[in-house]
Amino acid sequence: MELESFELVMLRRPANPTEYGDAESRRIQAEHLAYLAGLRAAGRVVTNGPVLDTPDESLRGLVFFRTGSLEEARRLAEQDPAVRAGRLAVEVMTWWCPPGTMAAPGRTITLPD
Repeated sequence: MELESFELVMLRRPANPTEYGDAESRRIQAEHLAYLAGLRAAGRVVTNGPVLDTPDESLRGLVFFRTGSLEEARRLAEQDPAVRAGRLAVEVMTWWCPPGTMAAPGRTITLPD
C-alpha cells in the first residue's frame, strides 16, 4: 500500500494558559491566523483549522504540515504567535493518508463575523 506522509500538529490549550485581556487576545488570534495563512501560502502548511464538538476540550485545532521532518514542523509550530504567547501548546506527529486524498473537498461553512 502506498501512503503520503504529512506532519500533523495538534494545537491544545495548556492546563494553565497565559491570560490576556480582550484586546490582546484578539491581537494574538489575528497574528495566529495570519501566521498560518503565510505558511499555507508558502506551501509549508497544507491545511489547518479549529476543532469543534470534541470530547477533549483542550484540543483547539489541527495543522497539517508538509515539511518533510517532525523537527521542522515543530520549529514552525512553536513560532506561532499563539504558542509563543502561551495560549496554545503543540503536539507533533507523523500522519499518513492515501495519496491525493488531502485534495478532496469538505462541506463548506460560513463563520459569523
